[in-house]
Amino acid sequence: MQKEAEKFIDSSLMEGMFSIRAILRAYEDGINDRTIKTILFDKAKMRSKAKELSYLRAMSYKYGFEIEYIDAEKIDEMTIGSSHGGIIALCTERTVPKAEEMQIKENGFYVMLEGIEDPYNFGYCLRSLYAAGVDGILVGERNWFSAAGVVCRASAGASELFEIAAGDTTEIVRCFKEKGYTVIAADKTDDAVPVYDTEIRTPVLLVVGGEKRGITRAVLSECDKVVCLDYGRRFGAALSAASAASILAFEIYRQNRVKGE
Repeated sequence: MQKEAEKFIDSSLMEGMFSIRAILRAYEDGINDRTIKTILFDKAKMRSKAKELSYLRAMSYKYGFEIEYIDAEKIDEMTIGSSHGGIIALCTERTVPKAEEMQIKENGFYVMLEGIEDPYNFGYCLRSLYAAGVDGILVGERNWFSAAGVVCRASAGASELFEIAAGDTTEIVRCFKEKGYTVIAADKTDDAVPVYDTEIRTPVLLVVGGEKRGITRAVLSECDKVVCLDYGRRFGAALSAASAASILAFEIYRQNRVKGE
């Protein structure tokens, strides 16, 4: 198993079937350009994971990647966690386009994540945001896609299924405002209003910052509204970015959903 200091270096190794299925689906749907080069499969699990192996063989014929059968010890040496189930993929890098290249929907719901300091937290954010129906993700030029394998596993594959673009965060906000979007930041500023008391209608760009660094002043100054989360009791600590993003995204989904869909 990889050491802590080494685990964020390789973005081309994906662990487990959740990640692998997401990569194949994303490539098939044209969401991103990452492809699988080789599947490494624990040869001791060929019988117990026959269903997964059958699927991977079918996909290998379709997409032209190799399947190698190796010892479990070798897989453990290459991986970070223990939830891979004896199946990992060696992949190509994904191209993360510039923000100005993103095709922004006319009435969409996008989220910009800024200042999140941990790839697991980043991945957990993406998992919740994908479930809440967010259309796309914007990130700064410094982001966690150097640790794409960790992010993919933490997000249950959502990171590969999202349309994602990177750029200068202040310019991203300005771009969305030019497209007619309302830009809402989640922060504990003096002028912040509780999110449950705020009407939020699409098209909207939600900006969520990390619990330590938060959102930069330059970005905050460009936002149309600042909302906060009221707590049920006195508590001085910030929620994790993943928790805050989940609550905010599902509240926006609730306000804009069409009953019966």
